[in-house]
Amino acid sequence: MAAKSDGRGVVTGFAQLHNLDEVVGTGEDDTRNGSSFHICHCCNTSSCYWGCRSACLHYLRGKGKGKGRDAARPPQEERLWLDCLWIILALLVFFWDVGTDLWLAIDYYHKQDFLWSGLTLFFVLVPSVLVQILSFRWFVQDYTGGGLGSVEGLSSRRAASLQRDRCCRLSVWVWQTVIHIFQMGQVWRYIRTMYLGIQSHRQKENQRRFYWAMMYEYADVNMLRLLETFLESAPQLVLQLCIMIQSNKAEWLQCVSAMSSLLSLAWVLASYHKLLRDSRDDKKSMSYRGALVHLFWRLFTISSRVLSLALFASVFHIYFGIFVVLHWCAMAFWVIHGGTDFCMSKWEEVLFNMVVGVVYVFCWFNVREGRTRYRMVAYYTVVLLENAILSSLWYAYRDPATTDAYASFALCGVFLCFASGVACMVLYYGVLHPMGPRLRVLASSCCAELLWGLPLPPEAEPMAPTPGPR
Repeated sequence: MAAKSDGRGVVTGFAQLHNLDEVVGTGEDDTRNGSSFHICHCCNTSSCYWGCRSACLHYLRGKGKGKGRDAARPPQEERLWLDCLWIILALLVFFWDVGTDLWLAIDYYHKQDFLWSGLTLFFVLVPSVLVQILSFRWFVQDYTGGGLGSVEGLSSRRAASLQRDRCCRLSVWVWQTVIHIFQMGQVWRYIRTMYLGIQSHRQKENQRRFYWAMMYEYADVNMLRLLETFLESAPQLVLQLCIMIQSNKAEWLQCVSAMSSLLSLAWVLASYHKLLRDSRDDKKSMSYRGALVHLFWRLFTISSRVLSLALFASVFHIYFGIFVVLHWCAMAFWVIHGGTDFCMSKWEEVLFNMVVGVVYVFCWFNVREGRTRYRMVAYYTVVLLENAILSSLWYAYRDPATTDAYASFALCGVFLCFASGVACMVLYYGVLHPMGPRLRVLASSCCAELLWGLPLPPEAEPMAPTPGPR
């Protein structure tokens, strides 16, 4: 279940899902025989996230006999440690988010706030169980349906022993079952991603096959984290902010839980976006500077959105539920109307569209090819209007005696966070986008004469230099 890979033939570390081989074409008519082979070419789908592994891996199994392909140039190593650090930080964010939520649920229980304890625990356990079921289903598809283990070179001697010894095969089933029962499926996938990536760095004979295995695993865990985060962290964040506003006090554990949920949301979106950029044939990879700015973009815009929702929910309980359902239905219809082709089965496509509708309640999430400029402008315009209306209604119907101390700060926080998020988004697309700085286009246009006061000389380069600091 990996997205498209970058056809530049260069790998910097193991988190970038690029083609590993950089081999001169053989001149054969079949394009899949070349080094730029992409796993989605065999099934002609827009994504490999949702179940087309067997079809894609059929090519790799068929080509496993060609040993000459594995003698490719080893990948570059500059960003190997950054890729490892990125995954380790993702694991730490995951444990921090889940751990603080469980701690907070226990704290509510000890204080006899059984309603808040039950809701907090509900938003932790139910999404986790759903994601573990989906993760285990993907494991079953891989292990029984000709998955990665059947690709020659990925498991070498151990693969042969698994086929001969039923006890070893049973142990794999037992291990995966126990891991998913204890809700640790994503943790195991993160660990396996690091292991396969390091093996693709060390193994000389089967680099390509270890790299494909790592690619599938990393794509899977990113999709699982995306689903769980917006089913668990986003509602949890709104719930805790609403509790703090209603009780007119904020305890340190509530603040830590809210911060962890917010960071988890922003981290997952930045990581997922980086994965898609790094794994596309027609896209350049995202730098870690760009990923960091992308993370702040998500942090600020989600903060503004969640704060406005929590303010409104603290006063209008029933109307808040109606608003969320209406917004979710409208966004899900928008996604369905736009047309998505991420899944192999109909029910998975419906589930995907429903989850994307939940994501759109909180932030922008692109699921379509092509230019996103106008769709992003339309979405953020609607969100800005909604945030303004929700915050204004809260301010008009709030209890002044209990909210005057922070009312003005809350309103300023909604709009300042939104403006900061948009500024980070402009910074990312204008300066740190993988396709290159886009704000430099102004320098070669007629705007340069207006801004600088002098026309460009005829012998000047098409892209005039940007004036430096004086």
